[in-house]
Amino acid sequence: MTTTKIETVEELKAHLYLAMQLEHATIPPYLTALYSIKHGTNMDAVKVLRVIVVEEMLHLTIAANLMNSIGGDADLTRPAFVPSYPCFLPDGEDDFQVGIGAFSKETLETFKNIERPGAVMESGKLVKRSYPKGITVIAAHPRHHEMHYYSIGDFYMGIEKGFKNLEKLAQAEGKTIFIGDPKKQVSSEYYYSGGGELHPVTDLKSAMAGMRIIAEQGEGEGGGIYDEERELAHYYRFDELSHGQYYQPGDEPGRPTGPKFDVAWDGAYPVKSNLKLADIPKGTELHEAAAEFNRQYYGFLQMLTKSFAGEPQLLLEAVPRMFEFRNMIGELIRNPLPGSNGLHAMPTYEIDLAIAELAAASKATVPA
Repeated sequence: MTTTKIETVEELKAHLYLAMQLEHATIPPYLTALYSIKHGTNMDAVKVLRVIVVEEMLHLTIAANLMNSIGGDADLTRPAFVPSYPCFLPDGEDDFQVGIGAFSKETLETFKNIERPGAVMESGKLVKRSYPKGITVIAAHPRHHEMHYYSIGDFYMGIEKGFKNLEKLAQAEGKTIFIGDPKKQVSSEYYYSGGGELHPVTDLKSAMAGMRIIAEQGEGEGGGIYDEERELAHYYRFDELSHGQYYQPGDEPGRPTGPKFDVAWDGAYPVKSNLKLADIPKGTELHEAAAEFNRQYYGFLQMLTKSFAGEPQLLLEAVPRMFEFRNMIGELIRNPLPGSNGLHAMPTYEIDLAIAELAAASKATVPA
């Protein structure tokens, strides 16, 4: 293992771009699992997944505020921003891949791996790992692509340390790294709903407060099961589904004592996990529906990018739009995929492919 310090503001921007990518990478898996659940079943799971999706959007917005605070570009439409699933996230001791699939016991275990507490070795701790070519690995070090952060906790601790060190150096010269346009900051006034206040990032104190929300909502505060707002952390919301029982104040991790509920593990459509557009026969309505979803999701990312670039009011439209994807996802998930032994279709989230298709269509309509 080795540690690499963030030494420049440009390196800090590169890390914050990875933070935005990391926070977004959980949204397609959570959203797809949510809408794979058959109507009228698993209402407890539906509630948990919906709340967590909203809070992941909050984390993405906080990461954008952090990027904008130092004059960076919070652009979610850059190539490869949306990973090719399955992909690897910083994972501590055990490798695990994050894929897209139906709500199931296996999917739930992956979600718990994403949000699991602990696994922090040291600020900015890096490990050398080999991954197959063509596999997306989020949070490889921007300067050392063969080196990867040991865990999500280490990744964010490295960023926190970078903020502190760089601001200290700037202050010693009578300057600050927080030179971003305040108009690009998104506050709670423009945020849809969900746990946690969204404050503009204008200095080191507000930057640390934003990062604390991200960490605590995922893992809990100081080893507990709740965050600072006394809301149950993501890991323990998923753990409730594993146990079929709610946590209540005073409970210890892994030992919920609240009301019990049933989880219908067969209450989701059997989709083909990590489906690609190439797996769907061309010329079919299903293929066009999957391609259209990718185009619409790209439009969603464009709207978010504009909201982070000085039009924060667009966020009031963007977050509800995420849940309007329910009908489009339903059209795919409810339909069997030809030649897949009864498995159903699902959204593919191949955004780079959608961008290429839109660019080609635009060129074709330009008069010669």
